[in-house]
Amino acid sequence: MKMSSTLFVMMLLFGCSKNESNPELPGAKQEELAATSTTVPQQRYLALGDSYTIGESVSQAQSFPYLLVSKLNAKGKNFASPKVIARTGWTTNDLQKAVVAADITGKYDFVSLLIGVNNQYQGLSKTTYRSQFKDLLNRAIIYSGGKPNHVAVISIPDWGQTPFGKKSGRDRQKITEDIAAFNAINKAEASARGVIYTDITAISNKVTSDPTLVAKDGLHYSGKMHALWVDAIIASFNKAN
Repeated sequence: MKMSSTLFVMMLLFGCSKNESNPELPGAKQEELAATSTTVPQQRYLALGDSYTIGESVSQAQSFPYLLVSKLNAKGKNFASPKVIARTGWTTNDLQKAVVAADITGKYDFVSLLIGVNNQYQGLSKTTYRSQFKDLLNRAIIYSGGKPNHVAVISIPDWGQTPFGKKSGRDRQKITEDIAAFNAINKAEASARGVIYTDITAISNKVTSDPTLVAKDGLHYSGKMHALWVDAIIASFNKAN
């Protein structure tokens, strides 16, 4: 069967990957790092997700995990570069396999979990999503050292509101309804486990009036949007603690 050009582009955008390496902090001298590690232990942040977590179509420094660490450190915190386990196109099942393969050890001071847009995009079962999301959330709590108030579940943005979503030929109202249903699931599971919940969906919908919040591909989000997400995550954490 010959694939339409629109469908091919959509699959390409949702399925491509990005380098998720965690380089050393630029300009940091070895002796300064050694002094920091011996006097003030660095805090650790683990970010789990998909294209929104790695910041598809923006630089690594503009992605919300790196912006979050930068903002916290500017306020006197001492976070190391985040450990990011995420890739464009991943579903909950893909992320489950990835965290198992990563063999995560030690305790993280903060863990974020943002996953589900590709479950929605691929038309996967919401029942399966709930089961797999619960497993991922349980793992996130374990990675935090058993501290639910150090775990943040982040809602799924509505990609149907982006310029690409408008041109996709898909039923945008159906996309919005599906995203809302998936978010209802992750919010309910977050509430049941007592973890922080940050709703970035409403913020993300500002793309309809501000084109600077959209990345160049028209589908993902700009560094400016990621900065807004960071503010929302910090506000949620402060409110919960």
